[in-house]
Amino acid sequence: MNSIIARQIKKSYGSAEILPGLDLEVAEGEMFALLGPNGSGKTTLFRILTTLITPDSGTAEIAGFDVVKQPASVREHIGVVFQSPSLDKKLSARENLIYGGALYGLSGHPLRERIAELSQALRLEEKLDSLVETLSGGQQRRVEIAKCLLTRPAILLLDEPSTGLDPAARMDLWALIATLRSENKMTVVFTSHLMDESQRADRVGIMAAGRLVRVGEPAALLAEAGPLVLRISTTAPSDVVALLQRECGLVAHSLEGEVRVSTADAHAIAAKLSIATEVLSTTVAKPTLEDVFLFTTGKRLHE
Repeated sequence: MNSIIARQIKKSYGSAEILPGLDLEVAEGEMFALLGPNGSGKTTLFRILTTLITPDSGTAEIAGFDVVKQPASVREHIGVVFQSPSLDKKLSARENLIYGGALYGLSGHPLRERIAELSQALRLEEKLDSLVETLSGGQQRRVEIAKCLLTRPAILLLDEPSTGLDPAARMDLWALIATLRSENKMTVVFTSHLMDESQRADRVGIMAAGRLVRVGEPAALLAEAGPLVLRISTTAPSDVVALLQRECGLVAHSLEGEVRVSTADAHAIAAKLSIATEVLSTTVAKPTLEDVFLFTTGKRLHE
């Protein structure tokens, strides 16, 4: 059973086509990561899935409910954290959570119990009665996340969830999400530009120019990128690319003074290139999801 189904979703703003016809399926209980740079359409897709905007054409269903025709039913099944904050900074963290829960019909002991559980899991106990405006960016982010989890949603949508979090808070967040998934079969869809976060997902969708250009399990995507990646810092990228093509039959990618190529013979080729005057340094490493993105789109993830 699929928690999310999108078919040929299109969205434009004036002459700018943001989503040219996107298809997406996310299974119940799956953790799905959308990996892509700013401007790739991730946030626009999230805003459509959360009923904040409507697509120009195409259909999308969340938990079996149409996002355009049945928005209220969709909202009952989702929890959302966007990049932009939604807290009232003049209220305390506890008051934000109380009012957030009340919007979903929570009150009394059940609400207090959930606030206690989430504040402990996200290390917020000592900050519950502090005004939000006095909290650090990372602490505010944790309150945002706690608020969206109060209802124990069946589907959790997170737009760059760890923005502003320190490493310990990031670990707490993903540990909590892992627990919720195991206990409630919660579906999680999140956007990220962080490699380690994306590799936590069951599947990763690489997004570029409003399209899902690759979808697969992280291990499978990395395997397709090859056993090793050779990264070459050079003063003459085009010459190195031509050399690799001519001498080794390899297709390389050149960006900002660096050439990358996937090859099992990375160590041997690096040794040969070390004597070339235009080569400043070489590095051999296992591929990352950033390499997968580069080899798929020809661009860096952070462009």
